Amino acid sequence: MQNWLAEHLWVTFALIYVFLVYIYNKVFRTRRLPVLKAAIVYIVMGIGAFILLLFQVDLELPIVLCLAVAVGLMFMVRIRYWVEDRQKKK
Repeated sequence: MQNWLAEHLWVTFALIYVFLVYIYNKVFRTRRLPVLKAAIVYIVMGIGAFILLLFQVDLELPIVLCLAVAVGLMFMVRIRYWVEDRQKKK
């Protein structure tokens, strides 16, 4: 999988960026920012995604897999909260 991700740089960059945006929106964003500040945050995340892409390709670190695990754990927590809310309603 590392080789495939190294060969397809745009796909790898897009995966890293989407994972970072999802993690930011679900964990770190407490309120809605003004448009300009939000644009700056997403541009900085794009720069960070590029740096993580370099780590993924050059140093062969499993950045995409680690971010995928983080997103998977976040989905598991959301499912758990959803199940608990349904049990409370009954």
